[in-house]
Amino acid sequence: MVTICTYNARTLASVSSIEDFLMQARRIRYDVVGLAETRRRRPFNAVYDTGEELAFGTCDSRGVGGAGVLVNTTLSMNINSFEQVTTRIGR
Repeated sequence: MVTICTYNARTLASVSSIEDFLMQARRIRYDVVGLAETRRRRPFNAVYDTGEELAFGTCDSRGVGGAGVLVNTTLSMNINSFEQVTTRIGR
């Protein structure tokens, strides 16, 4: 069974907010966390030492929106890419 969660981040624009989010995510059991309202101005992709993979798209010109995904170690090897369809939808 795959555990999929969603999270309205409200902002993950700074390094400290990303670190805080990762600490909180590690407290729950998840395989995939879909992220909304990341508000990043530039795309962001990272693979951490733990094997988790984090990918963000961008927000619109007003700083609104942004979609992303956090994938746990068990599934990260199965992910080929992250594509942001709109500022509110990623796949």
